[in-house]
Amino acid sequence: MNKVVLITGSSSGMGKATALLLAESGYTVYAGVRDNSDELMSEAQRRKLTINTLKLDVQDTISIRDAVRYIMAREGKIDVLVNNAGFGLLATLEDGTDEEIFKQFDVNVFGLIKMTREVLPHMRQAGGGVIINISSFLGRMGLPLLAHYNASKYAVEGITDSLRFEVAPFGIRVHSILAGLFGTNFVKKGLVANARTTSEDSPYKNLVSHFVPIVAAAINEGPSPQPIAEAVKSVIENADSDIAIKVGTEAEQFVPLRKSMDDKTFESKVKKTFGL
Repeated sequence: MNKVVLITGSSSGMGKATALLLAESGYTVYAGVRDNSDELMSEAQRRKLTINTLKLDVQDTISIRDAVRYIMAREGKIDVLVNNAGFGLLATLEDGTDEEIFKQFDVNVFGLIKMTREVLPHMRQAGGGVIINISSFLGRMGLPLLAHYNASKYAVEGITDSLRFEVAPFGIRVHSILAGLFGTNFVKKGLVANARTTSEDSPYKNLVSHFVPIVAAAINEGPSPQPIAEAVKSVIENADSDIAIKVGTEAEQFVPLRKSMDDKTFESKVKKTFGL
């Protein structure tokens, strides 16, 4: 039976790659986009793939409800939810504004919770389903200037671990993908910089001038996000998938190290790696 997949944040990057791969693999794909779907649909048309786009803003509860109702009315089910929508706030903890802090969690955490909350009753009634949360290796470790983003991804990991216990009796699987740094539009479209942190008179100027180019280069010049899409497909098709799947150099390197080292030793390793 053909599986119906809903993916949030599908306009570019990991979400776009996942939507294209799953459509190519015969899934019925509903790609949630907040604004513009031109990049996704242009590629889908070029590859002669059918992808259903729909307006979906994970910050808007009504938008979430409307999207799920629309799919249920057309398909009668949602087999897979991929919680991919997210962005990163680049700011020191000292500089982050109330608005920036709330938006970071509203998109990355509260949106994921609301999206999952809306889909779960339908999965329960169907007797099964798969929920995949696109997380990050930064949900298992910290880095400077990314504390708010780190905290949001730590939250995603906690949600994943707890939700698994709640929904396992209903045949619903929950997994996270710990993504490393990939060549996406994240710096252009998914990274918001605090003005005070990046100002010339910031007391953190030396840290910013050293660390931001490292992150920007790793993303802008990084590998294709295709492995994320392939990991999503593998999780859907393999009931014995790991709870958290490490994808990408940083995830494969740092997540195991975090487990094997004590806190101080691991911190020293991170400092040495990033020249902090």
